[in-house]
Amino acid sequence: MLVGIVGRPNSGKSTFFKAATLADVLIASYPFATIKPNHAIAYVKIKDLAAEFGKISNPREGYVKAGWRFVPFELMDVAGLVEGASEGRGLGNEFLSDLASADAFIHVVDMSGDFDGEGKPAKNYYPGQDISIIEKELDLWYLGIFKKAWGTLSRTIEIQHTNFADTIAKQFSGLKVTGEDVKHIILKSGLDPEKPVKWTADDLANFARMLRKYTKPMIIAANKVDTPNGPENFKKIKSEFDYPIVACFADGELSLRQADKHGLINYIPGEGDFEAKGDLNDKQKEALEKIRDVMKEFGSTGVQEVLDKVVFDVLKYAAIYPAGAKLSDSKGNVLPDCFLMPPSSTALDFAFRLHSDIGKNFVKAVHIKTKQAVGKDYILKNGDGLEIMTK
Repeated sequence: MLVGIVGRPNSGKSTFFKAATLADVLIASYPFATIKPNHAIAYVKIKDLAAEFGKISNPREGYVKAGWRFVPFELMDVAGLVEGASEGRGLGNEFLSDLASADAFIHVVDMSGDFDGEGKPAKNYYPGQDISIIEKELDLWYLGIFKKAWGTLSRTIEIQHTNFADTIAKQFSGLKVTGEDVKHIILKSGLDPEKPVKWTADDLANFARMLRKYTKPMIIAANKVDTPNGPENFKKIKSEFDYPIVACFADGELSLRQADKHGLINYIPGEGDFEAKGDLNDKQKEALEKIRDVMKEFGSTGVQEVLDKVVFDVLKYAAIYPAGAKLSDSKGNVLPDCFLMPPSSTALDFAFRLHSDIGKNFVKAVHIKTKQAVGKDYILKNGDGLEIMTK
């Protein structure tokens, strides 16, 4: 699973990325500070299963803090997107190529209204325009892939009666589009897959848009809500767009995570407050209090909420613990592993995720909490702890 961060230049993408990962990236107040994509590890937050047994996990990957387990996944920050990117403007071609491997997008949108769609200083710029620009460019990207071969593809499908879904999926294979994805959109669109030659230009554009929204789902990180125009712009875009939208203060989150890392405060990502514990000077205290005020208004900085929502709500992954009766491995590590499994994964899928031999010899799975046995078709639920029994 790979989640990509998108947005126009100067929207705070790199700040969000650094706040989520603490990776060493350039943060600058000029457009295209990011040119080559940055990859790093971010974390989703779930309850530590070990805590229910009076223990603390010892993660092989990720970490545990105050009863919370932070499970890793890959996050990517790409160059800022400007209008015309689908035609090669700005860093458009590179940008779109970098995004092909992403499973979902976090669109960081600047709520301040202080920068326009190209990342240049402006006054009272409406951030909803940025969302529309990104939507348009992503739709044109998908449509462009269709148009490259549509004439030949549509005739081949109609004359040779080839499978429409498989043929289109092959054309989009570089974007992780599957035949099942195409079938889903065909059913929703009402278009005739056996007569694609008769599709109009509007039919093709609508199909491309539906396929893009389904295969590259998006969540909006409404960044810089701490600015004077931030709260009002946040309310406006929430009423106008149907994406999941989270109020976000990436700069504040970055400050909190760095202060926590250096022992100045105790902060659990995603929480609505923090505890000062180090020797803070007056300037640091003042800065932290300003962050606290924003957190009181919006519940948190929003960064961890965005990460959790994109993985669990948008992509519908589930975090699953391999959990034996003793909870620990041969070295005494408690629940060392926790895996993010794709939507609708079964107990058998999980067994194969652990090892092919475990999958081949699967007999049943046992819930570590309830001791109830489930079969191979059991659909995994977020936070499950399962012991796999083999023959």
